[in-house]
Amino acid sequence: MLKTVLAGYFLHSLTKKLFYFMEEGICDEVNELAAKRLISYQLQQAMRDQKLSKSTIAKKMKTSRVAVDNILDPTFNTSIDSLERFACALGKKLTISLN
Repeated sequence: MLKTVLAGYFLHSLTKKLFYFMEEGICDEVNELAAKRLISYQLQQAMRDQKLSKSTIAKKMKTSRVAVDNILDPTFNTSIDSLERFACALGKKLTISLN
């Protein structure tokens, strides 16, 4: 019962926020930031799973640790090339899809 109540509250709260973003004309910006945060989270999770530090990733990418920090920063404008190199350093492949 508590899960149902919390889920209902969460959905109501999310709906209110979505309408607010639409009214303010910032829905696209919010979606973009959410996507960037998700990518950053996935990269950091893969680093944790493999017990790799930012310095180790930087060495594998042949770049600086600051560059790695920038890639992981969702507010930084990261290139697809940088994301591909980061994924490669993790032994992964970057996949982009259109829905």
